[in-house]
Amino acid sequence: MKVKVRFFTRLREITDKREEELEVNNDATVGNLLKLLEEEHGLEFKAYIRNKWGEFTGNLQYLLNGKNVTTLQGFNTKLKEGDTLAIIPPVGGG
Repeated sequence: MKVKVRFFTRLREITDKREEELEVNNDATVGNLLKLLEEEHGLEFKAYIRNKWGEFTGNLQYLLNGKNVTTLQGFNTKLKEGDTLAIIPPVGGG
């Protein structure tokens, strides 16, 4: 099945893309999709989305169809055909 991923700020620079469509298994989760993206885009991508313990970093927001995955089943949230995952960087300002 096909899903989309939207990249912002630093990830847009790393991937050189605003959006990417990927083919994933029918039982794929958000975590599976992120691992696939790491394989495709390399160490710089992986270092940006993971902390020093190898866990997905909490300073990024992962929105699946506009809903934060933390309000769903986290990185175990199952994907469906046509889903869109947006990886949002921390917002700064003052």
